Amino acid sequence: MILEDLQTFVDVADAGGVSPAARRLGVSKSIVSRRLFRLEADLGIQLLTRTTRGAALTEAGVTFREHAARVCAEIDLARETILPAGELRGRLRVTAPLSFGPTHFAPLLAELAKRNPLLHVHTSYTDRFVDLVNEGYDCAIRVGFLHDSNLIARRIGPILGEYYASPSYIAENGSPETPEELLTHQAVMQGTEPWQLMDGDKMISINPRGRFKADNGVALAAAAVAGLGVAALPTCLVEDHLASGALVPVMKRYPPPEAGIYLLRPPGAHPARKVRALIELLLEQFGPQSPNALGGPNGLVPLS
Repeated sequence: MILEDLQTFVDVADAGGVSPAARRLGVSKSIVSRRLFRLEADLGIQLLTRTTRGAALTEAGVTFREHAARVCAEIDLARETILPAGELRGRLRVTAPLSFGPTHFAPLLAELAKRNPLLHVHTSYTDRFVDLVNEGYDCAIRVGFLHDSNLIARRIGPILGEYYASPSYIAENGSPETPEELLTHQAVMQGTEPWQLMDGDKMISINPRGRFKADNGVALAAAAVAGLGVAALPTCLVEDHLASGALVPVMKRYPPPEAGIYLLRPPGAHPARKVRALIELLLEQFGPQSPNALGGPNGLVPLS
């Protein structure tokens, strides 16, 4: 039995089909199908039922998947144990937010790959919530507020952010000064999420309304610049707009609560060395003591 076939089967089972597993592995569908056929031939039993929608586990496949995943995890751990110090290999699957990823985290992930020539780094940039376990990711870089989950989180550092509006919007509608006034204004936002504001040590939660919604911070910034309403955004995302005067901060007496950068990983006793290496690099680049830290209180978009 070939370990590569075993890992491919786990990926197909987790991804729900040959095509998504092939994209996850970075190989062709024919290679994935060949590995599955070889594994089933070795075992003498059918593990997957192919359908027009993907692949479903047979009863035997469900049982075997749990054992196969444990075997692959143990092999990965054994490999890490015997590798020379500092030498990382294998594949690191990371998801990062589209709003920050290409500008702030992509250079860091490229640096990680440069420092570790045997490590394959696969990154997905999206602002949707990614299920790390079911979609087969090693970890996620997330920005915003940390919500309850069974994932293990490591805080990297805080991010500065405020509420912003364009001068044209303020000229037409006035500048909100209190939470009550903010409720009478248009908001550009991700969805129906409440906004939090700090009144000294007291947190106030309000439910703003607006006609423009987007699941991406850059899109929200563009809407705010266009004068569609007030937006809650990270400062590092709108630095150019602030410098040009296209956006100005509002509600400065009621700042948002603190949010930050987090590294999240699936439950487990110890993170893999490749994940630890990413954490160390994130802290080096964006930790509180780093000159690149984005730190400060913020009231931003939910973790994506």
